[in-house]
Amino acid sequence: MASNEVSLQLGKLNKKQEEFFLSRAKYTGYGGARGGGKTHGVRTKALCGACEYAGIRILIIRRTYPELQSNHIEPLLKLVPSALATYNVQQKQMYFINGSIIKFGHFQSYQSAMTEYQGQEYDWIFMDEATQFTEEEFRLLGGCLRGVNDFPKQFFLTCNPGGVGHRWVKRLFIDKQYKLDSPNPEENENPEDYYFIQATVDDNEALMNSKGGKEYLDSLSQLPENIRHAHRYGDWDVLGGNYFPEFSPAKHVVAPFKIPAHWTRYRAFDYGLDMLAVVWAAVDEKGRAVIYREYRQSNLNVSEAAQAILENTGKDERIAVTFAPPDMWNRQKDTGKSMAELFMVNGVPIIKADNNRVQGWLQVKEFLMDGADGNPGLVLFNSCKGLISDLETIQTDETNPNDCAKQPHDITHGPDSLRYFCVSRTLPGELPVAELVRDEFDDEDMEDEMTGGEISTGYINA
Repeated sequence: MASNEVSLQLGKLNKKQEEFFLSRAKYTGYGGARGGGKTHGVRTKALCGACEYAGIRILIIRRTYPELQSNHIEPLLKLVPSALATYNVQQKQMYFINGSIIKFGHFQSYQSAMTEYQGQEYDWIFMDEATQFTEEEFRLLGGCLRGVNDFPKQFFLTCNPGGVGHRWVKRLFIDKQYKLDSPNPEENENPEDYYFIQATVDDNEALMNSKGGKEYLDSLSQLPENIRHAHRYGDWDVLGGNYFPEFSPAKHVVAPFKIPAHWTRYRAFDYGLDMLAVVWAAVDEKGRAVIYREYRQSNLNVSEAAQAILENTGKDERIAVTFAPPDMWNRQKDTGKSMAELFMVNGVPIIKADNNRVQGWLQVKEFLMDGADGNPGLVLFNSCKGLISDLETIQTDETNPNDCAKQPHDITHGPDSLRYFCVSRTLPGELPVAELVRDEFDDEDMEDEMTGGEISTGYINA
């Protein structure tokens, strides 16, 4: 061996891992069941790519940093000798002697990711456990797949059924349902770009032949039936996990229309520096609610948030009540004032909403159910795209089936604001009483008018 050569012990690939290595599709999905060797495949392919293509830029991303640290950073640091590459802890990047870079990233929130990754360029991107990400996050990172060089631009995804991203991953890689006729050509998807490799624990020969293989199989076999079919056999049809299966865009999403003046209008919001999410609701005379407007923005202090709420409320809109979470009434240590006071001072008086999560979600579900007339108790204007997406995406909490998941946090703000509205006491709109119009009044007429006069059809609603 020459003195400048470095030896790496990468182990033997199974057939599905080899297929993963050989894929030339723009988007390659790999997985389907637990134990299929996905994580090892990611580490090994990234390392081989960094060695083969001098100067290539590679991103490996997980949902959280602890997962990233234990599954990728630490194993690679043990595997790669310092003669081949060095690791910068602050930048979380591995620098290879041939100029290649492997960047290790995690996804705190969509907003933080926009700041960190927007404008970045990578030749290869590995999204490990892709069903933990939303489609919006996937597309954001997909925008980083570019560069002025001849390296193949590829996006690799590993995934199991379930999770917040179950629906979009299944659509693209399992059901192969693509957007082909979008009004915006840039949103169209090329079926040839997507390739999926279904792998189960049975394909992982190294694990199956090890002492722990039988124990691992036994643990998978003891899972509840639907989870067992997903995690053991890679069945994508038994798990969805969506917390609002009753929500259907076909039934609950409508085209905008003019809200009648007599409908009672409300606002509800969830607030933090990471996100202000506001919904505007109108309730008709039968008690049916319409979410007719939404607004969301991050990094707003209280005065800016209040100003944004006012600016997005029409000048002629009469808002009966604005509901807000109870933590708005916590007093700040530095000023002694609560955020509720600050909102009021800035022109947005608020009422404390009930923050019982389980009861609140049950109320949202009740609103989504059909009434006696066969129509749902709540609909949304199709302009409320953020909330619609959130309701389609948000998952059931794995530890509490009566609650929804709190991660990823980005998609919880809109549903929380809707929950504050639904759980609070709201009144239906009242039809206006027909006004009596007279061209002339004499004293007798005026006396009758002031005392009510005789009963006439003029008092009956049309």
